[in-house]
Amino acid sequence: MADFGATELDTFRAETRAWLEANCPPSMRTPMTDEKEAPWGGRKAEWKNPDAKLWLDRMADKGWTAPMWPAQYGGGGLSKAQNKVLEQELRRIKARPALMSFGVWMLGPVLLEYATEEQKQRFLPGIVRGETRWCQGYSEPGAGSDLASLQTKCEEVKDENGGDHWLINGQKVWTSYADQADWIFCLVRTDTSKKHEGISFVLFDMTSPGVEARPIKLISGSSPFCETFFDNVKVPKEQLVGKVNGGWEIAKRLLQYERQNISASGFGGNAALDVVEAAKTHVGVDAEGRIADGDLRARIAAHKMDAHAFLLTVRRAEAESKTGSGPSAAVSIIKYAAAKMNQERTELLVEALGLQGLGWEGEGFTPDEIAALRAMLRAKGNSIEGGTSEVNLNVVAKRVLGLLDHQ
Repeated sequence: MADFGATELDTFRAETRAWLEANCPPSMRTPMTDEKEAPWGGRKAEWKNPDAKLWLDRMADKGWTAPMWPAQYGGGGLSKAQNKVLEQELRRIKARPALMSFGVWMLGPVLLEYATEEQKQRFLPGIVRGETRWCQGYSEPGAGSDLASLQTKCEEVKDENGGDHWLINGQKVWTSYADQADWIFCLVRTDTSKKHEGISFVLFDMTSPGVEARPIKLISGSSPFCETFFDNVKVPKEQLVGKVNGGWEIAKRLLQYERQNISASGFGGNAALDVVEAAKTHVGVDAEGRIADGDLRARIAAHKMDAHAFLLTVRRAEAESKTGSGPSAAVSIIKYAAAKMNQERTELLVEALGLQGLGWEGEGFTPDEIAALRAMLRAKGNSIEGGTSEVNLNVVAKRVLGLLDHQ
């Protein structure tokens, strides 16, 4: 869709503002204080606040959970300029996300690019409405940084009625929210004689016989990741996306969208406690009202400057990606920086809290203080998930800077 002119955009802004004021519940204009409030949707969704489901339904009816997707697949059909206006108006009222979805962030964009029309019609509307929650089946115990070494086997098998299907056997690991997901987009090996050229991209229901997800408990105390096992899982032939043995191209494209999303969110950098205010409260201030500890003050100031520069860089990269053909390898730069910065931020916050930053549970510690410590521990995984920092630096070296390996 072509961008509107200034007059049309002004009209769209006024209409959008009026609609948001009338349809965004007041409780959806406050920060989320509990991860259980996150609106992931799906068949297993439990709505701690009924307003969250109402907000999702209203936004989905407009197609604004995926505002730039084509309207024929449930999206909003907005232009780049209109989408920017919508984002600005949502920020103006401090609206919560109506939907958090791997389907919107990662799967949907590659389906729009690689899927058949029938696959688009089947899967995209459910993503927009938050009816289907997806997880990502990529990493394996022996295929992490070297993802193309994956061994989950996918064979073409004839059934007793003469039809054929795929039969999947293998294991995935670090599968985010696999125990909560309805469907999985999964990389499988369809040709054992080739490496990158022997991989395919398939979709299947997590309730299929032979699928088992086991949560992995992290040092933060949460279990967002799972081990996922496939034992003779039957998958209909039409649920393979793209070409047989052509999944590596789709996998790389999806990783660009994943890293772009991780980078834009900054790994959930909006903490309930601000590091500056925490330091002033727990470390104290000098005669000029500054953080009393000069070394800590300098490190926090440097981090704040880096964080602002990072935010501006992310916004520029988002604008550039919308003018071309989607995210480029440059998102690896931002993903690497986002991981490093979130680890620094959470470590500085725990340091600023002093003894109050060491609380795990029980009396004497506020929920925000306990959350700060758990967030710091959780952040250790930021430099691994979505592609390790080392892998992303290699991508930057080869595809952004154009450097070659020297023998």
